[in-house]
Amino acid sequence: MKLLDTINDPADLRKLPRTQLTPLAHELRQFLLDSVSKTGGHLSSNLGTVELTIALHYVFNTPEDRIVWDVGHQTYSHKILTGRRERMPSLRQLNGLSGFPKRDESEYDTFGTAHSSTSISAALGMATAAKIKGEKRKAIAVIGDGSMTAGMAFEALNNAGVEDDVDLLVVLNDNDMSISPPVGALNRYLARLMSGQFYAAAKNVGKTMLPAPMLELAKKLEEHAKGMVVPATMFEEFGFNYIGPIDGHDLDSLIPTLENIKKLKGPQFLHVVTKKGQGYKLAEAEPILYHGTGKFNPSEGIKPAKATKITYTEVFGNWLCDMAHVDKRLVGITPAMREGSGMVRFNQEYPDRYFDVGIAEQHSVTFAGGLATEGMKPVVAIYSTFLQRAYDQLIHDVALQNLDVTFALDRAGLVGADGATHAGNYDIAYLRCIPNMVVMAPSDENECRKMLTTAYRFDGPAAVRYPRGAGVGAAIEPALDVIEIGKGVVRREGKGVAILAFGSMVAPSIKAADGLNATVADMRFVKPLDVELVKQLAQNHDYLVTVEEGCTMGGAGSAVAEALAEAGIAKPLLILGLPDRFIDHGDPALLLASVGLDAHGIGKSIRERFGIGEPRLVVNNT
Repeated sequence: MKLLDTINDPADLRKLPRTQLTPLAHELRQFLLDSVSKTGGHLSSNLGTVELTIALHYVFNTPEDRIVWDVGHQTYSHKILTGRRERMPSLRQLNGLSGFPKRDESEYDTFGTAHSSTSISAALGMATAAKIKGEKRKAIAVIGDGSMTAGMAFEALNNAGVEDDVDLLVVLNDNDMSISPPVGALNRYLARLMSGQFYAAAKNVGKTMLPAPMLELAKKLEEHAKGMVVPATMFEEFGFNYIGPIDGHDLDSLIPTLENIKKLKGPQFLHVVTKKGQGYKLAEAEPILYHGTGKFNPSEGIKPAKATKITYTEVFGNWLCDMAHVDKRLVGITPAMREGSGMVRFNQEYPDRYFDVGIAEQHSVTFAGGLATEGMKPVVAIYSTFLQRAYDQLIHDVALQNLDVTFALDRAGLVGADGATHAGNYDIAYLRCIPNMVVMAPSDENECRKMLTTAYRFDGPAAVRYPRGAGVGAAIEPALDVIEIGKGVVRREGKGVAILAFGSMVAPSIKAADGLNATVADMRFVKPLDVELVKQLAQNHDYLVTVEEGCTMGGAGSAVAEALAEAGIAKPLLILGLPDRFIDHGDPALLLASVGLDAHGIGKSIRERFGIGEPRLVVNNT
């Protein structure tokens, strides 16, 4: 790593002669492979952006020029080149480097990104601010072809296209297509030509000097010439100067093209084509497998994981196929999360009823609503954190019309290494306030299957929230049984303290209760809440405790407090859950322990609040 070791910031990078950039790229790619194989993380996407990252920092004066990385899971090279190389062993670990850009981590992380399709909007805001303040700097948005499927990206393009005096560059990192031979050398020449000063000046002269008919003819000829070797230039219809596509791994093409673009004014659009997993044959062959990895041996590749407890995601995937077998009205919908949401098998077995709508959460929900109006039974499989993006659609297009849509909310609660951007901390609070919604939280795998069936057979909108990873190892009954809506169950009988636990917090609450001889109720439903069970527990116990893996403000504990107040019951109540702050990345068990939501923490909080099991303080008045 002779070259890489000399790079502590982009200023060092810009001191290198261009001839050393390709060797640097080889070193950087090897460093990435070695590092991520030891820590786990996003690999394929980062291997694919090595040259692009080098070129951007080499040509532009970062951090004065702003780079916004869409989604941000492809920024490991960016982190390494901006002074964080030595911290890479701490990637995605507690108190370590974030796996995404984070503003308080580095001045080079100009905007926090982890949800897709935000980069163009943010970069446009930065470019507009520079114009208002009279500052001469570029704002660059790097966005993948997947992120371009979201409406927000096109909203930003539509806005940016009319701002012809902002220094904005959108780089489309297209990693889903290959550069065919007809595009290669000819296209490199065309890209340089279209990004050059002569071409830009000629266009401007043409606008002022040519008569209208001739100008229109020239414009059509230009578009026709581009159309012979490049994709349809719809981006020019948005008001951008479209350049490309060019090979995103060819520094001899990237550098001069970016240098030419740097001199241009107004909105620019550069289309680069890269390959996920570039330089590591195993990742090139299976980019999805190597998208997010655990630790592995690079020389051997990722080995099939040994069978352990079934995950909640697998429970959902199996249930979806089983329910589809008995009900032909079932339609499965995912916003670009087929693998993550466990829908691969469903896609294979029921391709005509499987819909991946792209990274378009808003559309996915309204699309489901439209299906429901025609008697279909849509199931929307979506991460809790991503349903936040479709909140208006959830209210206006589904709940308000009381449409029969089932929501399978994966990754509810803390998610571990992905951190605050992906944590599903708020779904209980934002769902329970919506009329017509039913909200359930399973305590184990079998309960999850039953709740999914219950939600599906409920005639209206219903959501089942379940955590990432494996459950407690409960045996799963194959039948498609339902449970009574709005009814919880007591899992452990005790005295004095009653713990009202929701979902994933039932198991640690039972462990905590063993040391307190407390009662534990699996509440099952956040909405409708089992108010009769709450009253019964209040009547028979001195203290009540609610425990949830969600935010306490407006959450399930708040629902219990509201029910007690409505019933006129005054009873000491301790509400345990996630605190009013964003919780960073780290091992899930460590994170839960850090906020007191493991068995030890739950027991400790109860003892401290109610003085249970502690010796009384004796005051000697003599």
